[in-house]
Amino acid sequence: MKFYRFVAASLLVLGMASVSLHAGNKDEKPEKKKNIPQFTAIKEIPVTSVKDQHRSGTCWCFSALSFVESEIMREKGISDVDLSEMFVVSKSYHDRGIKYVRLDGHLNFGAGSSFGDVFHVIKDYGIVPQDVMPGLNYGTEKPEHFEMDAALKGYVENIAKNPNKTLTTAWANGLDGILEAYLGEIPAEFTVDGVSYTPESYRDYLGINTDDYVSLTSFTHHPFYSQFVIEVCDNWRWDTSYNLPLDELMEVMYNAIENGYTIAWASDVSEAGFSRDGIATVPAVEKKDASGSDKERWTGKAEDKVQKGKSESDDEPEITQEMRQDGYDRKTTTDDHGMHIYGIAEDKDGKKFFMVKNSWGDAGNYDGIWYVSDAFVRYKTMNIVVNKKAIPEEIRVKLGIE
Repeated sequence: MKFYRFVAASLLVLGMASVSLHAGNKDEKPEKKKNIPQFTAIKEIPVTSVKDQHRSGTCWCFSALSFVESEIMREKGISDVDLSEMFVVSKSYHDRGIKYVRLDGHLNFGAGSSFGDVFHVIKDYGIVPQDVMPGLNYGTEKPEHFEMDAALKGYVENIAKNPNKTLTTAWANGLDGILEAYLGEIPAEFTVDGVSYTPESYRDYLGINTDDYVSLTSFTHHPFYSQFVIEVCDNWRWDTSYNLPLDELMEVMYNAIENGYTIAWASDVSEAGFSRDGIATVPAVEKKDASGSDKERWTGKAEDKVQKGKSESDDEPEITQEMRQDGYDRKTTTDDHGMHIYGIAEDKDGKKFFMVKNSWGDAGNYDGIWYVSDAFVRYKTMNIVVNKKAIPEEIRVKLGIE
């Protein structure tokens, strides 16, 4: 994902209490709410506040940590949890740099990654609160990573060339030095509510067990009910996903929401049907190029957009397994962006939409929330991550998941 893959949230927003994020929220901006489609939440699971990844390709981290925060809220009842995205980004870049050099540069190295990456970091290194490591050591109020990304890429590219013919013992420290300069020092110990923690002990206090989570997908170029590595560049750890028929993947998603579990969602948002206004439906128009923020990259600037998102898109096609596969094979479905699904809503006509927490600040007409049609999710989902308990028992049996 330039988000994603597997398989992001304003660093200044530190108040992480559980909030209701659907249209009609008392904090909505009135000027954004006139003459727009209205939605009613059918099932809404508590999530933390919307953040802004800004000019960084870290949606995979923002969305996965938002998912983890909801899991902590559900399991532990901690309503003010706010985890540090940049702790994860720093450790991820460290691990990828080591692997990149070991593979002589034959590995994707950049800002994008996968949901699985977040769980590897938490399992191997732990996690810290946002205020312990905000990761803004370079003079801006929001993430601005393009310079850092370039510095890291240039460094590892040259190290991978092995100019001494034998690697020194210093190069990994140099990599960490760049990360520390931009994102800050990795804390060895810190205090929360008067209690001292390490990143590992804080993970354990929060009750995060990364083995509780699995990635699911639906493609026909590998057998159903098996595991395979989704072949996208951002899956640089080569994590596997369980492969399900499309209808069963959707069954998992609806079952998860109905039973109080949220979903980390990797999707293609370069479709014109994924509007900048906060609605995503399948009917699409010409793709627009964009630059700048992560939001503009995928949805275009306001003056460039040629289609408004419409909940009244009754002409959405029926999405088939073959359509999904064709999109993947022809690269019209790509590995773009990671988000967090936390509910089901319906429009005025009773049409159902998934409620999606994005990481583009208060973008769109719904203050950072997108309403995504069932057809869009069927068509453009790359993969999801869910708690194993969110999967219906009969599907778990087919997958061999205990």
